[in-house]
Amino acid sequence: MPRSVSFRVCLSDQMIKNWGIAMTLKDAALSVREKAYAPYSNFKVGAAIRSASGEVYSGCNVENVAYPEGTCAEAGAIAAMVAAGEQSLTEVYVVASSPQPVPPCGGCRQKLAEFGGRDVKVTLATVDGAELETTIGDLLPGAFDASHMEDV
Repeated sequence: MPRSVSFRVCLSDQMIKNWGIAMTLKDAALSVREKAYAPYSNFKVGAAIRSASGEVYSGCNVENVAYPEGTCAEAGAIAAMVAAGEQSLTEVYVVASSPQPVPPCGGCRQKLAEFGGRDVKVTLATVDGAELETTIGDLLPGAFDASHMEDV
């Protein structure tokens, strides 16, 4: 008589959400970059962040014919994290099609500093594979933070 064999497969919530495929920050950023809405500049950017829980959130740039009304990839990823009920990020990956890695704009640097510590790793990358590792603190020295509002 054949013996029955049972086994358990443990998948993280992130793997289940990505149909069983473990997505790295790089994979998530590259994937979402393809969904960017950039009909005016054709400059697509993808960003992925890892929250304190380990969950990965991604965002892409969304342009608008009225340029100041567009949103950046980093802001989209942060908004997805906050919408999911989280408020702390532990790692960031940003990718664009450019000759060298592109840093976040000033506003996104401030947004990253709002939700991540100075020592949070930020990887800036090109679609061709060039990468530059830095931190939120290096991207935004002297950041305006909650300590500036203590007397308010």
